[in-house]
Amino acid sequence: MEQRLIEILKIALEYQVSDIHFDITNGKKEKMNIEMRIDGQMKQLIPKEDDIRLFYYLMYRANLDVSNTFQPQTGSFHERVLQQDLSLRFSIVSSYYMRSGVLRILNSKNQLCIQDLCFDPSTTMYLTNVMNQKNGLYLFSGPTGSGKTTTLYTLLNAVQNKKIFTLEDPVEVVNEKYVQIQINEKQHMSYADGIKQLMRHDPDIIMIGEIRDETAAKMAVRCALTGHLVVSTIHSFSCVSTILRMLDLGVEKYQLKDVLKGISSQRLFEKANGEKTGIYEYMNEKEITYYFEKGDVSDAFIPLSKQIEQALFQNEITYEQAKEYIA
Repeated sequence: MEQRLIEILKIALEYQVSDIHFDITNGKKEKMNIEMRIDGQMKQLIPKEDDIRLFYYLMYRANLDVSNTFQPQTGSFHERVLQQDLSLRFSIVSSYYMRSGVLRILNSKNQLCIQDLCFDPSTTMYLTNVMNQKNGLYLFSGPTGSGKTTTLYTLLNAVQNKKIFTLEDPVEVVNEKYVQIQINEKQHMSYADGIKQLMRHDPDIIMIGEIRDETAAKMAVRCALTGHLVVSTIHSFSCVSTILRMLDLGVEKYQLKDVLKGISSQRLFEKANGEKTGIYEYMNEKEITYYFEKGDVSDAFIPLSKQIEQALFQNEITYEQAKEYIA
């Protein structure tokens, strides 16, 4: 099983995959599929006869209760692959028809610099400027697999001489550069508890891993209202929909208007040389103020479709990648 695990991890590292999915279909004869999201598409690995045993082996390595596969569980372990020490988290959940496990590689990516994130100099300037701010809320949006977490951690890694604290549920990328607080309601560490603790440590930057619900949304705004710089990711498909999503989560419009200083929405593409590049639309503070006052974007706002057209014109990406986004 160890050899099969290393084989799968090598494939994941080759294609820069962070999540590996293991799904066992219940029935007279159990069957397991192993899939990875590569370039936004789920790709299935060629199965092997003993793959179902691998599911239980991962549970064992993650110190989970192997006798109880129908209880949601999460655990962690380490593995050395290609001279790289990987931090791994294995989570399982079950339904009547299926048992599903996700193995996440928490530290698979080499550190990028901000200039590596995208091809557009104005976007690079906007992203660089985010971490130079002393206060306000900055949100990084996009669908699953768009690279928003990579963008956020790249910006944090570029910061020098500032105290950074993160509140994450769960911790996505292990990093010794900043203090990472794991949200765990069962251990009485909620977002409110985490905020209370880190405020005693005089943070310069607060990172909230992902805004998924009303509690996280309101905590992000609350932290920004105290005069801190707060950055977070949120699942939405455009800058405007990010604002609407925050309002839907119960944030007061007047508070959001006061603290929201920047939004980006991104997609991930593959360049001709095989490297990945992000393409972003973004709203700065001036554009956000205009939107709150007028209810629409200004003529100066460049939507994602236009940014993608520009990338295509400059031969950064291919038409096959761009065609679903442009008219």
